Amino acid sequence: MKIIGLTGAMGAGKTFVAEIFNDLGVPVFDADAEIHKLMEPDGEAVIPVAELFPEALTQSMEINRRIIGEAVFRDPAQLKQLESILHPLVRKKGEQFIKEAEKAGKKVIVQDIPLLFETGADKICDITITVTVSPQIQKDRVMAREGMTEEKFESIKKLQLSGKEKEKMADYKIDSAKTREEISEQIKDILKKLGV
Repeated sequence: MKIIGLTGAMGAGKTFVAEIFNDLGVPVFDADAEIHKLMEPDGEAVIPVAELFPEALTQSMEINRRIIGEAVFRDPAQLKQLESILHPLVRKKGEQFIKEAEKAGKKVIVQDIPLLFETGADKICDITITVTVSPQIQKDRVMAREGMTEEKFESIKKLQLSGKEKEKMADYKIDSAKTREEISEQIKDILKKLGV
């Protein structure tokens, strides 16, 4: 089974490209969605994260991600502590996803991981793809998100490799400003080269 690592800077359009992979019948592991699940009631991260950020634990025993976002935005050391809890849990979920896909006889899967290169998750991938878009479109998309400020946008950008750095490290790049049809054709070409 082939593993494709999919990444992209914030606002690059990675979710859009992951949806196209899904539409083409390629199972996608979504690391961001897993983080959300881990912080919902009964999620594996609720207790360890609540120990670190007691103020983020809600009445319904889930983690308020907005409170955490504001805390780590102000303190990089707390961000590192949060990542030390979340990254191993997400990695474990990704490994389970791979095992289940192998059992189901899948020929190819996608690991959709925003910090693919930053966390070393690219090492388990057969190929890597980064999703790109012009800096202006990226900024417009991110600034349209609820609660986003210029300051927050700039500080998040500093925590990730830039789109250009990701492009240099990836085997392929996909421009999310293209049409769904064009991206779909590009993905089909990549899959053909992978022999799937």
